[in-house]
Amino acid sequence: MNKKILNFIKKKNKTKIISLTAYSKNIALIIDRHCDLVLVGDSLGSVLYSFSSTKKVTLDMMIEHSKSVRMGVKKSLMVVDMPHNTYRNSKEALSNAKKIISKTKCDAIKLEGGKKVIQIIKTLIKNKIPVMGHLGVLPQSATNFKFKGKEITERKIILRDSKLLEDAGVFSIVLECVESSLAKEITKTVKVPTIGIGASVHCDGQVLVTDDLIGLNKIKARFVKRYSNIEKQINDAALKFKKDVIRGKFPTKKHSY
Repeated sequence: MNKKILNFIKKKNKTKIISLTAYSKNIALIIDRHCDLVLVGDSLGSVLYSFSSTKKVTLDMMIEHSKSVRMGVKKSLMVVDMPHNTYRNSKEALSNAKKIISKTKCDAIKLEGGKKVIQIIKTLIKNKIPVMGHLGVLPQSATNFKFKGKEITERKIILRDSKLLEDAGVFSIVLECVESSLAKEITKTVKVPTIGIGASVHCDGQVLVTDDLIGLNKIKARFVKRYSNIEKQINDAALKFKKDVIRGKFPTKKHSY
């Protein structure tokens, strides 16, 4: 396990871990100043392309966006989602993970699931590919997006899977829309950092989709908090530009050759 990953793990129980998504260099440059981890998430399918599901995101899409993000990330750990149907077995997963890392120079990959993907995770880690796990709501396979862990049977499965992921060698686990007390229990039980999204303050860190954070993506989800209204700022700037052009105030001599 490389030094960067080890330093990330050491943050558990010492300081809260800050994570945000990025799909381009310009956003990555800004959030890298404040993050411990920058995630190139397959959420780009719905955020940028208005796909009905992340299942439509391709490997090439993830690679091209990740190459852009890599140019903006200087200090944070950069993690890339392996998209749907790119890790159906160990051979396929290893081939695609190697492709992602070699083409994007990311630090690690993330994949969804518990017991079903344990052998795949072990294969990747055996081949020195750092893996981040993901439990709770799994967008690549979910039939509904209700929070997880309310029922006893479901709780036991997610708790079991968290231990299996840790034993397999993941360096961190995303808990998406996991019931608060279960998220707390998992965080106390596993030795690797948990990163929550809609999974309570008890996780070791938090992640949000940056476009949701800045008010650019019109999503209505309980776990989203908007910290800015970038849509208004872009609208105001475009309106001022429009008025200046119509009135002949732009370009002036200063902006002409």
